[in-house]
Amino acid sequence: MTKLLFICSRNQWRSPTAEAIWRRRPGFEARSAGTSPNARKPIGPADIRWADVIFVMEHKHANRMRAEYARLLEHKRLHILDIPDDYRFMDPELVEMLDDMVSAHLDEPGL
Repeated sequence: MTKLLFICSRNQWRSPTAEAIWRRRPGFEARSAGTSPNARKPIGPADIRWADVIFVMEHKHANRMRAEYARLLEHKRLHILDIPDDYRFMDPELVEMLDDMVSAHLDEPGL
């Protein structure tokens, strides 16, 4: 099983949508969290240790993760999806973007 961790700011719309899509796929486990202390589920060290691949929605999320968890991220695959906070939970356009973008990264050699 490949363990996927999806990160956005407040863990309300984007990362929970990604988690919902990918946890249903055979061969994958998925979790989501947020970088904000006010997130529905704030990111923590255990989440990073658990994950095989980490997807963040924006560059600011990657920067926050690297600032706080540099050592834990040293041997992790971290991908920036560049998906703005313009979508609601399970928005069809968001679902399609997440499906396409995450699939493209998972198809990379070495994974």
